[in-house]
Amino acid sequence: MIPHKGARIGFQPRIRKGAFFEAAWRHGCRSFSVYNRTYVPSTFSDPVEEYWHVVNHVALWPVMGERQVEITGPDATRFVQMLTPSNMSKCAVGQCKYALITDQDGGILCDPIVLRLDDKRFWLSTSDCDLELWAKGVAVHSGLDVVIADAGISVMQVQGPKSAALMADLFGDDILELKYYWLTGVPFESLEIVVSRTGWSGEFGYELYLADADKGDALFDALMAAGKPYQVAPGCVSQARRIESGILSWGLDMTPAETPYDVGMGHLVDCEIESDFIGKQALVRASSRPPKRQLVGLIVAGEPLAGNEDVWPVTADGQPAGKLTSLAHSPRLDKNIALALIEAPFTNTGTGLTVETWDGPRTAVVSELPFVPKRQSANARQLRAAAGN
Repeated sequence: MIPHKGARIGFQPRIRKGAFFEAAWRHGCRSFSVYNRTYVPSTFSDPVEEYWHVVNHVALWPVMGERQVEITGPDATRFVQMLTPSNMSKCAVGQCKYALITDQDGGILCDPIVLRLDDKRFWLSTSDCDLELWAKGVAVHSGLDVVIADAGISVMQVQGPKSAALMADLFGDDILELKYYWLTGVPFESLEIVVSRTGWSGEFGYELYLADADKGDALFDALMAAGKPYQVAPGCVSQARRIESGILSWGLDMTPAETPYDVGMGHLVDCEIESDFIGKQALVRASSRPPKRQLVGLIVAGEPLAGNEDVWPVTADGQPAGKLTSLAHSPRLDKNIALALIEAPFTNTGTGLTVETWDGPRTAVVSELPFVPKRQSANARQLRAAAGN
């Protein structure tokens, strides 16, 4: 195996650019990937520099591929509950919920953040999957009165310990009262932008949902200007930081082949609710038996490794033991850290395993998750005060 460094991706009309594409290009981004049929920046400068920036300062991550599937109508609440085993009766207007979407076998189809905008309007902020098409297919024979569409939103993540200061300077101190996993509206020029206290970094942060693509440059520039006193910089999702935090990536660390119980997310399943959500019977059965495999952390020995392009086989004493799904070198820990789906007999912390890597087999040890705690629920006012010092 060799990493395909220097690979390029060609721009095509069938792939969406999103509201912040041109601003990202102006600020030097030349490396892109495709997520939900939308271009997303892969890096602006250097992944290690961007890692330290989101850990110590504030970073702007234009994640235009994070699409919002909008579900509206008189039966919107009932329909969302049909899609997910998570209890939506506990999701108030103005609240966000991390949820799983499961298929008839209990497999994980995606893991959106559900934003409840009002009684009859939801956004499902989706990972890289065909959630809109799945929802439309379910709706056809559901007998429920709902409308399903792509909301046409582009998302900017403002992440890092100084993000509270940036946001307060740009939108006012009221934003500091926004609680973790809640949303609000803020004025920007002639618009109201939805803001949620969420993010994919493990750090304190926000997500901004822009509906008018023509305002993408203006919002990007306003965020850069407001963040200048706090050493703002554009960047991309830090794989090292999200693996440190134990944040899973759908399609890698969980797929339709895994149930929530396989990846440590059984707490997101409520089989006691009355709704006959998709996959309920399969998940009831799965909840009554130990999972055959579990998602664990791994520390992989040796020199720094480039991130994996494919899942890597994991063995124990020469026998198959699972697969490594995501890997990065942690600048803070100075270790190769990974997430892996491992067969149940080999999941105890400290268990020695072998991983097939770019440069051949390397030893690995099962580690507890997270490698580094999340800082997402820190106090916004304290962070703002600290950023001004």
